Amino acid sequence: MEQFLYLSDLFDFYGALLTPKQQSCLRLHLYDDLSLSEIGEELKISRQAVYDNIHRSVKTMQSYDDKLQLVKRYRKERQVLNEVCAGLKRLQAEHDCQELSPMIEALAPFLGREEDIH
Repeated sequence: MEQFLYLSDLFDFYGALLTPKQQSCLRLHLYDDLSLSEIGEELKISRQAVYDNIHRSVKTMQSYDDKLQLVKRYRKERQVLNEVCAGLKRLQAEHDCQELSPMIEALAPFLGREEDIH
């Protein structure tokens, strides 16, 4: 699961820098959960070409991220926001402070995927 989330984050940040064929292969592999053979049939290329395309795409995106570190920064920011939100929720519960609700709700769109929210 962690590998899927990492590849999804890479694709979100750097997918637009890939060729259209690379984007199609990765999108079908990551989000439609198609096998290499199914992707090959869909795109009219061999299974080996799909594998090579995906492998090369991941390496390219990792190379971009090694330099720019956008995924690392994004994950760190999301972690900090989750901690802030958790702290606000604790304060709200401990002190029955409903005035914190708008702040908690304002953070919700920035917290990321549901499984990341505490």
